[in-house]
Amino acid sequence: MPINKVSRLNILIQILLGMAIFFLLVTLIILCMLPPTATDALIHHLAIPKLWLLNGGFYEIKWSVFSYYPMNVDLLYLIPLYFHNDIIPNFIHMGFGIATSWLIFRYLSDKFNRVAGLLGILVFISTPIVLRMSTVAYVDLGLIFFTTAGILAYLRWRSSDYNENKWLIISAITMGVALGTKYNALVAWFLLALAIIFFYSRDTKKQWPAIRYGAIFFVISFLIFSPWLIKNLILTGNPLFPLFTGFFNTNVNGIATDGNTYSVVSGNTSMGMFKYRAMLYGESFRETLMIPLRFFFQGQDFSDRYFDGVLNPVLIIMVPFAFMNKSFQKDKIFFFIFSVFFILITFFLDELRIRYILPAIPILAILTVMGIMNVLTWSTEKAAPIKYFYTGIILLFLVMFGAKNIMYLNNYFQKLQPINYICNMETKDDYLNRHLKSYAAISYINKYTPPNAKIRLFFLAGRGYYLDRVYEDDSSFGMNVIRDLVANSNYEITFQKYLHSLGFTHLLVRKDLLLKYLHDNYSPGEVDRLFKQIRKAAEIIYEANGYVVYKLIPSLN
Repeated sequence: MPINKVSRLNILIQILLGMAIFFLLVTLIILCMLPPTATDALIHHLAIPKLWLLNGGFYEIKWSVFSYYPMNVDLLYLIPLYFHNDIIPNFIHMGFGIATSWLIFRYLSDKFNRVAGLLGILVFISTPIVLRMSTVAYVDLGLIFFTTAGILAYLRWRSSDYNENKWLIISAITMGVALGTKYNALVAWFLLALAIIFFYSRDTKKQWPAIRYGAIFFVISFLIFSPWLIKNLILTGNPLFPLFTGFFNTNVNGIATDGNTYSVVSGNTSMGMFKYRAMLYGESFRETLMIPLRFFFQGQDFSDRYFDGVLNPVLIIMVPFAFMNKSFQKDKIFFFIFSVFFILITFFLDELRIRYILPAIPILAILTVMGIMNVLTWSTEKAAPIKYFYTGIILLFLVMFGAKNIMYLNNYFQKLQPINYICNMETKDDYLNRHLKSYAAISYINKYTPPNAKIRLFFLAGRGYYLDRVYEDDSSFGMNVIRDLVANSNYEITFQKYLHSLGFTHLLVRKDLLLKYLHDNYSPGEVDRLFKQIRKAAEIIYEANGYVVYKLIPSLN
């Protein structure tokens, strides 16, 4: 093909890819303008910073295990929350996703061309779990930005024959920030530290310098991470709380634990993952063992059984084709090893959530684009007309998998229905009432309770972000308190004394889950006695959408 035609074709492809990326970004910007409704934002990422602001500064929130997690990105959310803006945190989080796509673009553009770079952006940012994360105030995209930056900086150091040490320092710094963003970075940190030592000694045949550089990487990252470790060490006796509670002499008096069923790192291994999934979902040992592959084919949003997230199978189908030639072999081998080990280690250590393997997704996106470029190059090298047939089949295959991402985005957009809110045809309260059943009761509390009211949540799973009052919950969702209330329900004075000893002025209860818990665990007589005592000790002041607000009556004493 003449050079000028190739040039025009490249420009046309770049324009088409740029238009697709622009369309995605515009859609994500629209979705980012919506008020927060994502679960973890309401429980943790926005809720904990807001509680600090309500308190006038940092304080230990013993009832929330999430308050002990590293919170580098969450600290950024404090600034807009201080100004009562909870939309900007969505854009901050999306910004980390865009920054990660820029890293992918730079790497692929340097190794191949701008078409590969733009394709890398499209593959990454259109991945369903990335689309969803780009519209909520979580921290996962911050985590993958810093881990990806650390990995690519390390590879830049390696490609310089270990002469440009500034890239090792940059890698260590970004990994330290990643560690202070989310505990999942511990796996990436461990793998990268091993890679520095192993590959340096293998490439140079020098062992002691390899150990020295590994130590430099470790120390710098550790120092940047250390403020969060020191905080937890002082508060709990465990620098990595709530992880590894079985290895530390942790002072957990009054501190919530996460109640994790099978996580090794939580220190609770009473039930293994295979036994857990067999009991809960009827999965065989083989089905559970295949989960690292099932992540890419069976993921579903908001489904614990199917990993609470969606990926695209193309992210592993095209990876083998990245090795069709030996170009950039060192990088590709490292990418492959890192991705496989990261997914497997995460699989065995923690709960099965696609979000938890996100640091591997930018790396898999790079390998996917390498595979696509190799296959397309192979097809165009064939003689006509067979090359047109092969190229057409490959493009049809890619379009088919790309359509999966488009369908996901369309369904996600339709579910949130943002247009009425964006165009001021729907108020914020109306939008939140449409998406959060508890919001009407929370709004009532904000309007009609005194500013010093203290709210106890029952069966809201900690989702108290929209409360403008100080509130508390626990990892049992209130069941521990209910057990004590039932135990003290024989005598009115004893019951009221215990209830008021908790220090709350109001209760916010999800009624259906409360009734289910009581009827599953107590006799009708015990349930009737409990509600009889509650009616004497508290009055219902509001009820809507299955949520009840109780106001405690002053104690008899």
